[in-house]
Amino acid sequence: MKDRDSASDLGDDKDMDSVKISEEINNKKQHQRETETLLIRLHLQVNYEHKLTPDEFLKISSLVKQDNNTPVKDLSHTFLHKLMMLDYRARYIPVREDNAEVSQTIFEFDNGENEDSDIDAFCNTSEGFDQSKQNHIHPLDVQMAVFHCSDSFLKQNMITKLSQCQYALPLLVPDPFTIDIECPLWTFRQIKKTWKKTESKDESKIVTMNSMPICKAETLMVSFFRLGSLSVSKFQLMNTLINDRHNTFFHRNCPGSTKARHLFDGVAEIAWYCPVGKPNDAFNDCVAFCNLHGDALMNETQRNILMQKSSVNVVLVPTLDKTHESFAVVLALLKSVKPLICLIVDDSCDVVETKIGKYKIGLKDRTLPDVSEKLKRIIRNILSGPHESFQLETMANVSGIQVDEDDELCQKGKSAAMKILTLVQGLDVSKIKDTFLPCQGKLWHDWCKINKGLYHLKGDRLEEEKCKKKRELEKIRGNQCTVSCSEVMKSFTESLSSLPPTEREYFLKWTQILVDALSTDDLPSIRQNYHEKWSEVLSLKKKQGNSDLLQTKQTELEQISSKLQSATFGLEHIFREMGQIYEAHECLHKPTLNKPTDWSKYPELAADLMISGYPMELMDGDAGHVPLTWISSLLDEVIKKLGDQRIFVLSVLGVQSSGKSTMLNAMFGLQFAVSAGRCTRGAFMQLVQVSDEKKTDFQFDYVLVVDTEGLRALELEGNSTLHHDNELATFVVGVGNMTLINIFGENPAGMEDVLQIVVQAFMRMKKVQLSPSCVFVHQNVTDVAAVENTMDGKRRLQEKLDEMARLAAKEEVFEAESFNDVISFDVEEDVKYFAQLWEGSPPMAPPNPGYSESIQDLKSLILSKASQSVGVTLSEFKTKVQDLWNALMNEDFVFSFKNTREIAVYRKLEVQYGNWIWDLRSEMLIIENQLHNRIENGNHDRIELSYLYKEVSKKYEEVKTAMTFYFDDDKDKEILAQWRGQFEIRISKLVEEQVSRLKQKLDEVIQQKVACKKLDDKKTKYENELLQKSKELAHLTKTKGQNIKDEVELQNQFNCVWKDWVSELTKDIKPIEDIKLEEEQFKILRELGIELRHIDESKTTGSYKNISELGDYSGYVSFNRRQDHRQQQNREIEGENSYFKRFKNMAINVAQTVNTKITNDRRKFLQHEDQTLIRNFIDDVKMVCLDLIKSKPVATRGYSPTFLQEVAKTVQDKVTEFDSQWRYALKKEFTVDLLLYVFDRAKPWLLESHKKFKMNNDAHTYLESKKGEYYSVFRSFCKETSSAVVLVELICEKLKGSIVEAVCTKTAIDLAGEMRCSFLAFSENRLNLEKHVLKSLAEKEIFYSYIIYLCQPRRHVESFIKNEVNKYIYTDHREKAQNILKKNVDDIKNQISRALFVATEEVKTQQGDLEMWLQKFSSLLKDVLAFSSIYSENFTDVNDFYFLKKGIEERLIPVFEDMKKHSLDKMKEFREQPDQILIKQLCDCCWETCPFCAAVCTNTAKDHSPNKHSVPFHRPSGIQGWHDLETLDLCVDFCTTKVVSDRLFRPRPGSEEFIPYKIYQTAGGEYEKWLITADGSNLTYWKWFLCRFQKELEDCHHLKFEGSGEIPSDWREYTKEEAIQSLDEMYK
Repeated sequence: MKDRDSASDLGDDKDMDSVKISEEINNKKQHQRETETLLIRLHLQVNYEHKLTPDEFLKISSLVKQDNNTPVKDLSHTFLHKLMMLDYRARYIPVREDNAEVSQTIFEFDNGENEDSDIDAFCNTSEGFDQSKQNHIHPLDVQMAVFHCSDSFLKQNMITKLSQCQYALPLLVPDPFTIDIECPLWTFRQIKKTWKKTESKDESKIVTMNSMPICKAETLMVSFFRLGSLSVSKFQLMNTLINDRHNTFFHRNCPGSTKARHLFDGVAEIAWYCPVGKPNDAFNDCVAFCNLHGDALMNETQRNILMQKSSVNVVLVPTLDKTHESFAVVLALLKSVKPLICLIVDDSCDVVETKIGKYKIGLKDRTLPDVSEKLKRIIRNILSGPHESFQLETMANVSGIQVDEDDELCQKGKSAAMKILTLVQGLDVSKIKDTFLPCQGKLWHDWCKINKGLYHLKGDRLEEEKCKKKRELEKIRGNQCTVSCSEVMKSFTESLSSLPPTEREYFLKWTQILVDALSTDDLPSIRQNYHEKWSEVLSLKKKQGNSDLLQTKQTELEQISSKLQSATFGLEHIFREMGQIYEAHECLHKPTLNKPTDWSKYPELAADLMISGYPMELMDGDAGHVPLTWISSLLDEVIKKLGDQRIFVLSVLGVQSSGKSTMLNAMFGLQFAVSAGRCTRGAFMQLVQVSDEKKTDFQFDYVLVVDTEGLRALELEGNSTLHHDNELATFVVGVGNMTLINIFGENPAGMEDVLQIVVQAFMRMKKVQLSPSCVFVHQNVTDVAAVENTMDGKRRLQEKLDEMARLAAKEEVFEAESFNDVISFDVEEDVKYFAQLWEGSPPMAPPNPGYSESIQDLKSLILSKASQSVGVTLSEFKTKVQDLWNALMNEDFVFSFKNTREIAVYRKLEVQYGNWIWDLRSEMLIIENQLHNRIENGNHDRIELSYLYKEVSKKYEEVKTAMTFYFDDDKDKEILAQWRGQFEIRISKLVEEQVSRLKQKLDEVIQQKVACKKLDDKKTKYENELLQKSKELAHLTKTKGQNIKDEVELQNQFNCVWKDWVSELTKDIKPIEDIKLEEEQFKILRELGIELRHIDESKTTGSYKNISELGDYSGYVSFNRRQDHRQQQNREIEGENSYFKRFKNMAINVAQTVNTKITNDRRKFLQHEDQTLIRNFIDDVKMVCLDLIKSKPVATRGYSPTFLQEVAKTVQDKVTEFDSQWRYALKKEFTVDLLLYVFDRAKPWLLESHKKFKMNNDAHTYLESKKGEYYSVFRSFCKETSSAVVLVELICEKLKGSIVEAVCTKTAIDLAGEMRCSFLAFSENRLNLEKHVLKSLAEKEIFYSYIIYLCQPRRHVESFIKNEVNKYIYTDHREKAQNILKKNVDDIKNQISRALFVATEEVKTQQGDLEMWLQKFSSLLKDVLAFSSIYSENFTDVNDFYFLKKGIEERLIPVFEDMKKHSLDKMKEFREQPDQILIKQLCDCCWETCPFCAAVCTNTAKDHSPNKHSVPFHRPSGIQGWHDLETLDLCVDFCTTKVVSDRLFRPRPGSEEFIPYKIYQTAGGEYEKWLITADGSNLTYWKWFLCRFQKELEDCHHLKFEGSGEIPSDWREYTKEEAIQSLDEMYK
């Protein structure tokens, strides 16, 4: 029976086990179904497999709505967005149920009055009403659903934010489908806690600060469990222990709480209490509180783990009845050595310690505060004695659960990071950077200091000093290369480049976690020492005495600051080391030792990190420097990967520790360091992508957020804080499209110094034409909602800003009465007030929800303003960073700022401007050609301006349309807008000038035509008589029976009578003789009293030809004139309007500056100012005389000897005037050479003009030009050809010359146009032309050519254009040029053929005669050819016009074929020539020269006001002859070097005033019209030139490059190839 009973019991047990297993399976399936339903309702069903990532929440997307209408499907995303903004109300999101989810039963009510049924219905406790088919979702279920659907990195971000919101965090999490338990240890790794521990020692309290990663903290852990079902809230009790004002643990009375929980049952949460070291602390040390959600009896695994790990166990039980199911657990805890606190619901006993460490408290009839206080006392008592500690990291060793860090990818990342940690472990943290990151320490700081010294040069030998500093910089870079790539960097960069993306992300996170942990022990104590010492310094400053002690304390403070800086070690320092390794190797182009990781890949690696959301250092805060090479290469790589995307740059500025980084992190979910125990140093940038849904609202693709270190940083005290703050503010404001000005507190009065810095920064931006916007943010404002307070605060801020604007305006030399004069600012809209960040006192206080609302409001304002901005491209941002930093290196930011992007845009505009004016010029040439032909054909005897404007109007409108399109649609239209009006006016003026010039030229042609009228009237008579004589001669020849077939005999026959014919026709007309200029010049010189020997000597040596290019004019000067007499003369002529007055500032009293110890030989040497004065005088006289001679009507009325006499008189008067006012006397040889020089320059124009006059007015010349034409007529008559054939011959002879001229003129215009488009030197702007001129000079290496360029730049450029045109046409592209000529021949041929066809058809139709045919034919060609009339009465018998047409076409075939074979030299015989066309196009620009080195302004527009003169390639002024006044050493310094030195110059010779080169524009005059900025480039070209032609230059100027002007030895290493290459680099 017993056996049977045992078997029966066993069977029952098996059945019970089976039932239990079956129930577990069913429960599990039910739980899975509920979980799936929950995920579907939250629209997360896809994300359980395909996890959410941080990238999805780091985008600019639609703002979270602050209302009560969040649909269930949006709950998860709303929760995450709110959490990222530190809004702890993310747990309490009001939900709008979807209609589909809610159904209600519609009850039909009885119209009868049945009172009993109503009462029954009201009292019915059954499910009489249908519940909502689906319950409200528990807030913690939303949290856990998001948690389960996130990848490990988003989980980590989420838990970190929950911790910042002072919420309990999941410690043990059941899998929603497998029910396996996981400890998400990884998610805690970024959390850091700070607290102050209070200990009693010797009746005193000792407070110790602790700050460490929470995973490392060893604390007491108190675990709470509920055993069974209870009516009291365990969580509310726990909250009173930690923070009775904040629901750290979610409880049943929290908003949104429901009975049903799908995902949170079985979850164990943990939170920490962190004391602040005050008497009212609940506990004296950090305490962890852990809670198991749900009934602990149902979650055995979690319960056992927590009981094992906790220091104190607290259980809540309904009763201590031994029969209750909870008693077994309580019994086990009683037997445990760990302290136990048992809270009994149905008991009312007071605190009872049944035995050591075992307490019980009855909850019946007790208030929550009472229980809380009793619990605190018990826990404090346990804490004061020996107790077990809990460390979060030990959870990894617990068996039976999974740990997220055991993931294979996480372990691989950790393993790679541990390699780095192993290398640095055991080393003092303050020595890690010096040992393993040596490139960014002293070497980099020394480099920065020396580099800044390049912009503050001192001494006499500036270029040598500059070379010395550059050598030092290179040496440092070499040292950096030598020590670069330590084992740490090698390991880091190899892992970075080799690991797959997810492993790399784990690696970076682990590296940050591990290196942050290194400074855990050191940083808090150092910071505490720093603040104590700082307090001592402040106290001593207030006492205003004991300066020695103050100095000692400040030194100690500096030492602690340095130690603090050394002990700070993070991932950003490793990135910085990468940048320095790259910069060092890039500078020297050296391979890395042992070839570890290729340094050239570093920018690409960093670009990947930046794109993936890591902040990158923009300004090194420790060195106070922007590593431009690294930043530029990094951004270049970002551009390669993303394209040149448009970005909106948002920067932030404010005092230290004012919450800037916290604000940005909350606003955009960023990762700027705020919890690593240190403030931001320098500036960091992070990319935030605009989501696809929002891209239509913006004109950019990314927001680049720039976080900066605070102004008034304590660490910088005593180290030029104000200068640093000004520099930082200017840089940050400059790079941003918008700057957030962060003000701590609501009273701007205490922020005057910061406000002034900010206003000054914006004022600088205004002066350099950058236009950022700004928003002021007042943080930590007590009552944001009080409208009256904020209104008053805004008023006070506006007043303070206006006051600061006026103060800053004085310092910046700027006119501003209010802040609105500096920047567009609306105090109502652009000022935001933020509530206090913390809702209470840290570290236990949660963030203030009002803060989150303020963040949302500010973000909305920023995005609203950003939507109106186009931002900048990444490449534009890169150049802006370079421009700002380069300018900040100088003392005067505004003076030194060069907007590279703006310069590049302006150069592009210059190219377009060149195209527009070329279109207009070429059109004017076509119009001129047409009208010239019409005038020659007698169709016009007057040209009106209105007619010319009408002719050019079509092309002008096309150009204006092209301009409008360019200014409106170009990608840089915002920058172009500033020049639009200027260029529209310039184009308008150009049209006016061109039309006016064309009218003048055409009027001259008409005048010439009128002047030749007498001859023209005789031409018809001459031609008729010649025709008759030809007929008669031919008839006489035939009558005599002479049938001459031989061409030579026929020619001889004609020649015999031709001379007689001409003599007979011109017997009363005197021929015009050629002018004999040599005889005229000699005669004039003798009349002026110049001795014959002087004339002969000058002509024999040819010295006069190069007078304008001499380097030394001392030979022309007599130095014996008395100085006092000279000064008397100066006083006498004061106020006169003379030539000398324009140049007197270059020569007054120069001799006084010469040292009296200089020898007599050296005293007899002209100073540079005198040399320049004479050279300018020569050029001025030449221009005056050429203008004078060209004003004479030589081409229309002929030459007169009085013209040259007038020129000679002008030269003599100018020399006399100059000589009378100068302190030295000019020798007679100077006057002779100058006269001959001017005659020589005038000669070509006189001869050409006289040639035209003779051709148009001399009958003999005209008749001789017709000889060939009438020989053809004679020959035709001799051969008994018809009148029609003779007429054909006559017409073709007349057309031949015109065809040649028309083809050559058109070919000249076309060739000029072709070269303007395709020849590199001519195809862009003036700057490009200058580059090719300099290249050509270097390639030829002819010193004389350089001298012409230096002394007469325009003359040389014109010569360069001529040479290049000839080379292009006759050598390099001869075939192309010939093809252009052939095309024009074909065009003329077609036009003539068409004219023949139309004239013939019309005459045939109208039955006209020969005269009508000739008239129609010539009118059709009036715009194309100059065609003189034919006397039709001589050919009355011609009526076969088809024969005439055919005959002309056939007769012209050989003419056209011959034209195609013509040499292109033929063009030189006619009016238009390609070189002259291009000279007019390219040289109609600015030719002003630098007042220091005489470099020519390279602006394409002649009048480029208000833009100052500028040139990118200044040169050593000694090349031009500048020298030291005392030693006479030629100067070797560049202007661009002097303007950043401490040197002075005398703006006017003899002046007592000296001006610092740094502010040279204050000298006024020509100086203020030039912009000369410090140039960091090598300017290799002129250094090479100086070394290559040193001897020639010294011989030219009769001075030496020695002493202070000695050429630096470094310059001699440059080659010609490098010099030419430097030109290309300069023009990028």
